[in-house]
Amino acid sequence: MTNSMGDRIRRIVILGGGTAGWMTAAALSKTLARDVSITLLESDDIGTVGVGEATIPTIHWFNDLIGLDEEDFVRVTKASFKLGIEFVDWTRAGSRYLHPFGTYGVPGSGLPFHQRWLKARNDGLERPLRDFSLASQLAQQNRFAKPVSDPRSILSTLGYAWHFDASLYAGYLRSLCTRRGVTRVEGRMANVERDGETGRVSALTTDKQERLEGELFIDCSGFRALLIAAELGSGFEDWSHWLLCDRAAAVPCERVAETTPFTRSTARTAGWQWRIPLQHRTGNGYVYSSAHISDDEAAATLLAHLDGAALAEPRLLQFKAGRRKTVWSKNVVAIGLASGFLEPLESTSIHLIQSGIAKLLSLFPDRHVDPALARRFNLLFEADMDNIKDFLILHYHANERVGEPLWDHCRTMPIPDTLQARIDDYRRSGRLMLGSDDLFRDASWLAVLNGQDVVAEGFTPLADRLDAQVNREQLEQLAQLIERAAPTLPAHDTVIQQILARQPVEALAAAG
Repeated sequence: MTNSMGDRIRRIVILGGGTAGWMTAAALSKTLARDVSITLLESDDIGTVGVGEATIPTIHWFNDLIGLDEEDFVRVTKASFKLGIEFVDWTRAGSRYLHPFGTYGVPGSGLPFHQRWLKARNDGLERPLRDFSLASQLAQQNRFAKPVSDPRSILSTLGYAWHFDASLYAGYLRSLCTRRGVTRVEGRMANVERDGETGRVSALTTDKQERLEGELFIDCSGFRALLIAAELGSGFEDWSHWLLCDRAAAVPCERVAETTPFTRSTARTAGWQWRIPLQHRTGNGYVYSSAHISDDEAAATLLAHLDGAALAEPRLLQFKAGRRKTVWSKNVVAIGLASGFLEPLESTSIHLIQSGIAKLLSLFPDRHVDPALARRFNLLFEADMDNIKDFLILHYHANERVGEPLWDHCRTMPIPDTLQARIDDYRRSGRLMLGSDDLFRDASWLAVLNGQDVVAEGFTPLADRLDAQVNREQLEQLAQLIERAAPTLPAHDTVIQQILARQPVEALAAAG
């Protein structure tokens, strides 16, 4: 196989728009410039899921990649900032904890900070883990600040993401892409042409008889997975025996209070309810198990727990947790919901779109589409999905909501061996056995484990070399520093208003 100029891919066809399709088009058009023609087929008659309004900090990589100006992005997509996710009633009724972005504590002594905290707690320190997270303190006070690079500043421990209007974001990316030469074709896919020798897809024909030829096809057709599954036969690995929620009712409501810099997830009898604050409205939804509550009851529960007046009728979504067994097959790569689905509990849907895009860019093929690249892509994406799956299961499994069938089942069900091993390791010695490619790092696992009363009974023997009094005093001083710093930082709404008051940057023109 050669790498001559003639072997380069010249035509890419993306099936499906929405967030996944336009994110993919934006990344490819920026990276490949005008050397490749990119065509996106979508129909205005086909709706998108459109609930991916909350993100995690990995979105910075994508927005930087495609050249979005952050302040312009905040204005156009009605965004607010996000310091983490608050979990209400998950451990038991009345419980509350935050999964903060950023880190707990500060580096020191060559040990993970939480090991110092575990030793200090053993030596009499009574402060909870949240006292060592600036993000947690800011979220509690509805304040916000961006991280700084200077490790001597407590602000360096922060991380953040955004809440935004997913439809506005997709429209924003669509405008950017068309400026860069991406061709949008309106219509539905009517037929798929395959090469008789290789079995690769060679062209799509639309319902208007337009023929779209390509060497690489990206399936962003959502749950229908029209290319990767319906055409190429990729099977589905079902995880619904671990993640029982299979439906969601979603509805926006009026914004009636301060814009909180965090997503809220509140446990309900048959699932959980999300709350996502935007500048112009609040997004809400009830993710639930249809085996434990009816659609009508779920919608009524959702409407009864809104901050403000509903702005629409609840919209019902159906899904199944799991992933495609093959995400890259021949010359088709599935991105977004076509590759699989994990409920939005930890706001990972947009991350998984980015994950697919990043892996495609790093393994980008020539027109021969080396099968080894597909195998590597599939292994990496499988690992990414599996790790997130385990993290989500932890939330459900570590609960004390006794007497509710869904939660009783989740607490007592067999869980993946990989998750059980992580829980056991943490209980024994506070160790977090994470792989280098795991999306969720120490702070995330610590937040959920401690928030849901999974208690470490010991700590690493290396912590015994620390002087107990000195370690305890240093941690006390750090907690006091965070307590003093938080009230000096601006209110979240103030930060947003300052951005809105500034003149917008012509980011799309510059990026194009």
